[in-house]
Amino acid sequence: MNNQSAFTEPPPGCPAHNSGRRIPMYGPEFAADPQAFYTHMRQYGPTAPVELAPGVDATLVTDYSAALQLLQNPDTFRKDSRRWRDLNEGKVAPNNPVLPMLAYRPNALFTDGAEHMRLRQAVTDSLAGVDAHWLSRQVERVSSYLISQFSALGEADLLNDYAKMLPLLVFNELFGCSPSIGDRLVIGTSGIFDASMDAEKANEELTQALIELIALKRRQPGDDVTSRLMAHPAKLTDEEMIHQLVMLISAGTEPQRNLIANGLYLLLCDEKHAGGSQAGGLLVEDVIDDVLWNSPPMANYAPHYPVCDVELGGNLLRAGDLVLISFAGANTDPALSSSRQILSKRAHLAWSAGPHACPAKDSGQLIAVGAIENLLNQLPDVELAVPMESLQWRPGPFHRALTSLPARFAPVRAQQTAMMSPAAQTGPVVTPAAIPQTRPQGKVQKSSAWSSFLAWWKS
Repeated sequence: MNNQSAFTEPPPGCPAHNSGRRIPMYGPEFAADPQAFYTHMRQYGPTAPVELAPGVDATLVTDYSAALQLLQNPDTFRKDSRRWRDLNEGKVAPNNPVLPMLAYRPNALFTDGAEHMRLRQAVTDSLAGVDAHWLSRQVERVSSYLISQFSALGEADLLNDYAKMLPLLVFNELFGCSPSIGDRLVIGTSGIFDASMDAEKANEELTQALIELIALKRRQPGDDVTSRLMAHPAKLTDEEMIHQLVMLISAGTEPQRNLIANGLYLLLCDEKHAGGSQAGGLLVEDVIDDVLWNSPPMANYAPHYPVCDVELGGNLLRAGDLVLISFAGANTDPALSSSRQILSKRAHLAWSAGPHACPAKDSGQLIAVGAIENLLNQLPDVELAVPMESLQWRPGPFHRALTSLPARFAPVRAQQTAMMSPAAQTGPVVTPAAIPQTRPQGKVQKSSAWSSFLAWWKS
């Protein structure tokens, strides 16, 4: 059994220099160069002792084979965080910033056994009703709308003005939101992830909007995920509906925006990917695969709890320990270097694996590819507006996320931005005067994003 004591010095700037024990996964040092931390962690073996936030200890799996072993063994490793020993013993403060991502909720992510199967089946069946061609058209519609809000300016923050907003608006369409409910979902979801408002207030806004959405769909069901989830034979209660929808929103917005932004980052900053879908560059699908292998948007997650003391890769895990998978660490495991060429390009763990693997990975890939392709088609000369070295990554143990992605391009006249792509021209013709200006320079405001999009599209 491996002794979990440090073998070499931690990465420069790592607070573990002072603590000499657990490796911290918070702060700017980890965000700036997580791979240096994963390299250091591998000296402990397949698992390493980490600290997710002050006072929150965990074990992180960085070995690909060990990660698969855990993810595919639900009898030994459970998802229900009510098993979390440190939380039950009061060692984790109730206001700890990582707790919202780890605390138990009665949804398909935090349940096991028959209950997990019932909830997951309802979710997967409801998502299966989403037609890929229809979804592609919605992505193109939303993408064109967002681009029209900044294309005349010649500059944009491709993270906050584009990658962040696109999944929110697409999911409003998938859920069948009315304008007022959709706007509040945007406000609440953005507030939870970005701390743009009090977290409790943001959660209340999101919950109330979902309560109203469920009430609306009970009165007026439609061809949308919410209605299909409601009509499923699993017979979800309203409370269960809320928790499944929150899970879908969370899984479909934060990781999706980072997948889009990290793909754009590669296209704008990495010479290997320069040109994107243009001649000489890789296909956008290949760029997304590169991100999912080497810089997955959810870099470390999939919390599990052993039901008994167990060894994993020679290291002892105690019953009730918090164990996370490093998708980024496992995907870049040096042991894979000799087999990466023969592995399927989808063999990465960015979508997780086993009974809790992401049920919407195909839709997620489709949205990211469509968003990037449409941007490149409409703004073919787009380039990074600042030195690559000045870009910053958002601190946090779970995600791999930029804080911004400033870009510049030749300004596009309003007459050009009004022209829709052939796939979107099945709707009404949009003229420049029909595009609502939510502020003088044309950038969309979160508080009216969904209703503004609907007005733009339906005018």
